[in-house]
Amino acid sequence: MLIVVSPAKTLDYETPLPPLKTTQPRLLDDSEILIERARQLSPADVGSLMKVSDKIAHLNVERFAQWQRPFNKKNARPAAFAFKGDVYTGLEIETFTDKQLERAQSHFRMLSGLYGVLRPLDLMQPYRLEMGTKLENARGKDLYAFWGHTITDQLNTDMKALKTDVLVNLASNEYFKSVKSKDINGRIIEPVFQDEKNGKYKVISFYAKKARGLMAAWILKKGIKDPAKLVNFDVAGYRYCENESTADKPVFRREEQ
Repeated sequence: MLIVVSPAKTLDYETPLPPLKTTQPRLLDDSEILIERARQLSPADVGSLMKVSDKIAHLNVERFAQWQRPFNKKNARPAAFAFKGDVYTGLEIETFTDKQLERAQSHFRMLSGLYGVLRPLDLMQPYRLEMGTKLENARGKDLYAFWGHTITDQLNTDMKALKTDVLVNLASNEYFKSVKSKDINGRIIEPVFQDEKNGKYKVISFYAKKARGLMAAWILKKGIKDPAKLVNFDVAGYRYCENESTADKPVFRREEQ
């Protein structure tokens, strides 16, 4: 199985890293085109486009200006160790053994507005450019138009290399919209995580994001290959709910804490 998740807005470039054999992102030529376009934006443009504060807008203009190739361990950081949002709190990549990290490098992908598709050990320079950003560019009106079929093609290539026909989508709608689902060479499984609140079960964003990271870690650490075994996921109180599930949309519920 190949797993995809969203990136995170929060980044960590400070925590010391273990010794890692890093790799280069495979779509850097595309990233460079986007960076050149982003460098045309003023802090006011960035603030308006991304709906962020003046402080964050200035920070990102600075990041766009400093972005440069080649990527190395002094100016970049492995992507899975740089992202620090809810998904990555659940993933806990820092707890992976060398063997588990090797498995993640083959089976785990992060979608990105700037980098397209990232592997865990791909070096990444800091940025903020969410997939839903309506940044006009030479290829169209937004980042979905910019990436076109590129992300889909890369995922198909990775699935072929793994000899798998199963893609586990643990990404948000915003990011998975960058994938042409109908053109994926295989089956797409989209787990749903619901938490009980006031006697009713629903998707609560904060918990669902962390649950996606928990499931990704569970799959990778256990080396699960058979999608039928996903129903055995039972981490952090979540349990498979057969009555609410379909084959490609398994539902996992957790009782109110």
